[in-house]
Amino acid sequence: MAGKSYVTIKGIKEGLVFLLDDQCEFVTLLDELNTKLDKHEQQFTGPIVHIFIKLGSRQVEEEDKERIRSILRRQGNLLIQSIESDPPAIDPNVKLAPSLHTMTGIIRSGQTVEYSGHLLLLGDVNPGGTIKCSGDVFILGALRGAVHAGTEGNVDAIIAASLMKPTQLRIADIISRPPDEWTSAEPWMEYAFLRDGTMAIDKMTSLNRQRKEVMQFKGV
Repeated sequence: MAGKSYVTIKGIKEGLVFLLDDQCEFVTLLDELNTKLDKHEQQFTGPIVHIFIKLGSRQVEEEDKERIRSILRRQGNLLIQSIESDPPAIDPNVKLAPSLHTMTGIIRSGQTVEYSGHLLLLGDVNPGGTIKCSGDVFILGALRGAVHAGTEGNVDAIIAASLMKPTQLRIADIISRPPDEWTSAEPWMEYAFLRDGTMAIDKMTSLNRQRKEVMQFKGV
C-alpha cells in the first residue's frame, strides 16, 4: 500500500499549484518535494512554468521558504510566483481586547465623534458636543455635552471625566437620570457606570471596586 502523498501538484491556467501538506514534519515535506521533482523531471523541462506554493495552515519563517525555493530552482524553468500560508484561524470564543483611541482637542457644539473601542480625550466636550464609543470613554477635561459609552450593548462600559457636568450620559441602552441627581462639583475625577441597571457615579479611585482587574490596553 502506497504511503500518503504530502505534495499534490495541480495544473491551473496560470501554471502549477503545489499543495504542501501542513501536518507532516517539514523535513519530510522537503524530501517528498525532491522526490516529486526527480520523478517528474521530464514533465518540468521546457518553457517557463509559473509555480504557486500553498502551505495550508503551516506557518514558516523566511529561511524555510528559501529551502523550498532552493529545491524548485533545480529545474531552471520553474518560476516561483508565491509561497502562501492560510491566515491563522481565529477562535470565536476568544475576545480581542478593544483598541484605545487617543484624541486631543475640543468636541464643540454640533460635533459628534464615534469610535469602535475605548476613547481617551485630552480636552473638553462642550454643550451640544457628543461622543459615542463601543467601549469606555475617559475625558481629561470638562464634560459638558453628551456621551454614549457601550454603544454595542456593553453594560460594563464607563464614562469618566475630570469635570462631570454632562447634558446626558448613556451606557448601552440606559440613559442618565436628571442632571441634578448625578452632577457633582467635587474636585476629583469621577466616572459613571451602571449599577443594577441604573446610572451611578463615583470617584475614579473607586474604579477597582467596579472592576476586579485593572484594564490593560494593547497597541497603544
